[in-house]
Amino acid sequence: MKNLQNKVQLIGNLGADPEVKELTDGKTVAKLSLATSNTYKKASGEKVTETQWHNLVAWGKLAEITGKYLNKGSRVAIEGRLVNRTYDDKKGIKRYVTEIVINDLLMLGDKQAATAP
Repeated sequence: MKNLQNKVQLIGNLGADPEVKELTDGKTVAKLSLATSNTYKKASGEKVTETQWHNLVAWGKLAEITGKYLNKGSRVAIEGRLVNRTYDDKKGIKRYVTEIVINDLLMLGDKQAATAP
């Protein structure tokens, strides 16, 4: 049960191309946005789709792979862990961010769609 603590699994589509950067210490980081959707019918019969957006972060080799093979609209399955962090923005206001640090990634869909420019 220890391995089940702080585990997130999602399947969705990227909302934008991954933003990949190499840091001054040589580490590679990628930031991604993932959309997940849930569709249901109201009592009136009206179909409703709710979309949730998730901030994802990948490090090292996984970051390089996301930059090389994924783009806006790519369908992926991810497994990771939630991380909460704070920072001060340019105006000195404290901001709170919840991100999912990706541990494992599976590219879904056809290979051509995942590698198209």
